[in-house]
Amino acid sequence: MFGEPHFIASLQYKTTEEGGRKTFASSGYRPHIKFSFDEYLTSGMQLFIGTEFVLPGESVSATISILSVEYFEGKLYEGLEFDFREGARIIGTGKITEIVNPKLKRNFQK
Repeated sequence: MFGEPHFIASLQYKTTEEGGRKTFASSGYRPHIKFSFDEYLTSGMQLFIGTEFVLPGESVSATISILSVEYFEGKLYEGLEFDFREGARIIGTGKITEIVNPKLKRNFQK
């Protein structure tokens, strides 16, 4: 189940015309998340920072808690982009701004 936040991200919700949601999203919303490096989808609970609701087309920062944390250990990094979806439909994009759970942080080789 969802627990402590795993990372903080900047989120951009698509407008309804771009294929996004028709209604607002509430803090605690749990769409699927897909990172570009893998085909695996996971659920991610978005807790918005500074607001309770986001309208289609708006941007927001949020803490994100994901399921399947073990699968993503050592794979995430600040600046990593992802999309979030309702079923097969991409409703927005995100970019990790801070990794909160150190187990998820990717160690780059120099």
